[in-house]
Amino acid sequence: MGKVYVLGGAQTDFERNWKKEGKNMVALLKEVVADGLADAEITLDDVRTLNKDNRVACFVGNFIAEKYTDQGHLGAFLTEVDPAFYGVPSARYEAACASSSVALDAAQSKIVSGEYDVAIVVGWELMKTVDSKLGGDFLGRAAYYEKEGKGIDLPFPKLFGRLADETLKKYPDLDEKCYMDALARISTINYENAKRNPLSQTRKWFMSFEQASTRDTDTNPLVGGKLAVSDCSQVTDGAAIVVLCSEKFIKERGIAGKPIIKGYGHRTAPMLFDKKMADNADSDYILPWTRQTVLDAYRRSGLTVDDIDCFETHDCFTSSEYAAISSFGITAPGKEYEAIENGTISFRGAKPINPSGGLIGCGHPVGASGARMFLDLYKQVTGKADAYQVAGAKNAMMLNIGGSATTNYVYVVGLE
Repeated sequence: MGKVYVLGGAQTDFERNWKKEGKNMVALLKEVVADGLADAEITLDDVRTLNKDNRVACFVGNFIAEKYTDQGHLGAFLTEVDPAFYGVPSARYEAACASSSVALDAAQSKIVSGEYDVAIVVGWELMKTVDSKLGGDFLGRAAYYEKEGKGIDLPFPKLFGRLADETLKKYPDLDEKCYMDALARISTINYENAKRNPLSQTRKWFMSFEQASTRDTDTNPLVGGKLAVSDCSQVTDGAAIVVLCSEKFIKERGIAGKPIIKGYGHRTAPMLFDKKMADNADSDYILPWTRQTVLDAYRRSGLTVDDIDCFETHDCFTSSEYAAISSFGITAPGKEYEAIENGTISFRGAKPINPSGGLIGCGHPVGASGARMFLDLYKQVTGKADAYQVAGAKNAMMLNIGGSATTNYVYVVGLE
């Protein structure tokens, strides 16, 4: 693939509750766009100039603002940020929790094709506008709602609780206590990592292994099968932005030291969870299309797992991160617990996962999560992750899933 460079970006503070602040999505977009363009060293005057020659476009990722904020036509709302966006091509992209990864894919494709030289990608979601029960019902639409979400309290914890059950069935040699303890350690690692991230939602929270491994209590109730509150990602308000550009733009500006997208993968698994499980019968992997997405990214990048210095993954639940470990190739399928127990995936391990804190620790504003993970890849390989910087990171990989691992996106970002 042609070179697509990452100029920079920003995320909002995921601890914030924008409704309590009396601020709406326009305020959210204004803040993240201002911060992101500043980090990328792109001005609003640059946007105006590029737009005159049809060299810039915007790509907006959002899952379900029609429910959370009673608003659609989201791609056009950048015109409310500043008049500099008048006339700039902009559209909204949706794929549940992978919505801003789809936006990134569209953006990189337009740059590779030569249609645009600068692409501004924004992912966002405001989720604290409703109570948890209603919000859980909204999120059920990321599954097959009529069959897997309608009339079910908290459908996604239940679906990923089923993933935990199916993992134990898939790998009969895997001891249940070993597996559940591994999930608790995943939670503990992500909360610990989040304390280093000044923009994470849970940076002031505390989670010990004892707490995470003691489920079905008043303080850690079960929410879906074997999974408890400690196994879940957060309900989060937030936005993330990244700015991509062409090699032509890099040369025009004399810019040096920016990373590139080295590879990507995109695969879609069956929509229904039952069909996913039936589909994996002939595979060693519990989520074979997730694994194939990773393999596609390795093939396109020319890299292997040995070349990847750190990972960001979609830990909407601890059971999804567990499956990601073998999908990345860190362990064989069924042996993921080894990388957890021996510290391989910890912050100072050989293959750190979610140094940002992930969705469990950093937060999960659904439409923003893909862009946020991508932004953290950029930060890691450019040495801008500050307190959660992985030493010597040159190549980083992310996995972003939509639904119950229905839409799968992987990106590899690294220095040339």
